[in-house]
Amino acid sequence: MSETTATSPSGALEPSPRVVRDRRAIRIWLYGICLLIFAMIVVGGATRLTDSGLSITEWKPIHGIIPPLSVAEWEEELEKYRQIPEYQLVNKGMSLEEFKFIFWWEWGHRLLGRIIGLAFFVPLVWFWWRGRVERQLLPWLVGGFVLGGMQGVVGWWMVVSGLAERVDVSQYRLAVHLTLACLIFLYLFSLARYLALTPVGRPAAAPERQRPFLGTATLLLVLLVAQIFLGGLVAGLKAGFSFNTWPLMDGAFIPSGLWTMAPAWINHFENVLTVQFQHRMTAYLIVALGLWAMWAVYRSGAARHLRGAAHGVAVALVVQMVIGIATLLGHVPFWLALAHQGFIAVVMVAVVEFWVRARFSEPVRA
Repeated sequence: MSETTATSPSGALEPSPRVVRDRRAIRIWLYGICLLIFAMIVVGGATRLTDSGLSITEWKPIHGIIPPLSVAEWEEELEKYRQIPEYQLVNKGMSLEEFKFIFWWEWGHRLLGRIIGLAFFVPLVWFWWRGRVERQLLPWLVGGFVLGGMQGVVGWWMVVSGLAERVDVSQYRLAVHLTLACLIFLYLFSLARYLALTPVGRPAAAPERQRPFLGTATLLLVLLVAQIFLGGLVAGLKAGFSFNTWPLMDGAFIPSGLWTMAPAWINHFENVLTVQFQHRMTAYLIVALGLWAMWAVYRSGAARHLRGAAHGVAVALVVQMVIGIATLLGHVPFWLALAHQGFIAVVMVAVVEFWVRARFSEPVRA
């Protein structure tokens, strides 16, 4: 018998109290990290909306935690900013007070990244040292830490793209940065939910053929990640400030001019019209799939265990689309745009819950 399980009076195999307690502690920790990542996504959105991302022109992972503490240090930071194209072509003549406004957004964004790193690394080492992490779980947690380190590198890789020949960061790199942040959120939240739904001692989940709607949930998850990347392109090109009508776009549901750039593939990444159009179309596809999934789950007797999760997915997707439309029609007002980016965390929670339950919960047999 494993030390992680014990035999109940009825003879059934049950998890030991220690394992249950350890798993609960790890879940709470992972939920906390996800909450910090949500804050990071929101602050990152604010940093983008205020054009603050290039205000700090150096990457100092350790020393950079200390902000300017004197007028001379502030002037030194402003002078570094004056050397890049964004200042020379967009913000020339910016005052020190105006510079401080954008500096604090970027500094806060980087500080939050450091806090997340510490909040993950220190408890991970402690859980590991105390023997509170199951052997099969440890590689997954270490993988989460590696992904976080990659995100820091990708963030600087993004900033570098705007320091020399551009007045803004590359939309490609911004989309990768945002998508990776959301992937880390998805990864850690799904891990936490797995620990909640499959405690030690529970029989293995039913075979693949007996897992209704797993394919649908997986497709929703893949489309959501793709839509997040497309949203990153929209933000990177500031495409939301153009074509601010709905449901028509430039006077038509399918506007002309979608493939005016050569080669044709580049339109999907650099043509403002095409980038916004594909973001709209993917949103319609995901919402339609979410609504269909809810309808189909409610009609399936074998999927009663998925009804709450499917309902949550449909509601979250519809709300997110409404916020997106309002943001577009309002010409991207700051708080609505921030709500649109922040609410993606709610959508991710709903879709992950649906996927995890479809993948690991025992279906209800007719």
